[in-house]
Amino acid sequence: MNFLRKLQFNFWYFRNPPWDSGITPPELFEFIQSHPAGRAIDIGCGTGTNVITLAKTGWQVTGLDFAPRAIQIAKRKIKKANVQATLFTDDATRMNKVTGQFDLALDLGCFHSLENKADYLTQLDRILAPNGFWLMYGFLKPNSQPTAPGLADSDLDTISAQALTLLTRRNGFDKRERPSAWFLYQKSKK
Repeated sequence: MNFLRKLQFNFWYFRNPPWDSGITPPELFEFIQSHPAGRAIDIGCGTGTNVITLAKTGWQVTGLDFAPRAIQIAKRKIKKANVQATLFTDDATRMNKVTGQFDLALDLGCFHSLENKADYLTQLDRILAPNGFWLMYGFLKPNSQPTAPGLADSDLDTISAQALTLLTRRNGFDKRERPSAWFLYQKSKK
């Protein structure tokens, strides 16, 4: 992501970014209820809403975001919630500060916005434990608008070529009636 786009996202956090609702989605609660707690990473964690939810339900959580302002706010929220979590600024396509492997990688709107999805998937493969899960939400790119943000069919094909098996896909629409979907993938044993 280029410098100006990063700066723009960071400035959004001096206001209320439209994507930061402060509400944990039911899809995450559903996952938590049906899987034992382990290590989780929230890629593009924003202000930490889902980091807090995971920590409160027994997960050992790491959160990363490329917007320093989002991480500052998340640290304050985590302290106020009196939970433990590791938070830092990092690039989702490099994950330089991420160590170890995770049972769950959560991504609500990060992957779909990246220009370099291949590097993200390489890092995801590195950090996701065998049999680990990737719960991802993203906008779907309309075929009629190839330059629009979102996930194209080719992006989904690239994911399928990885050591990831699609377990569920739920299509829907966001508040602005854009097509979107929830995906749950599982990494194969190696």
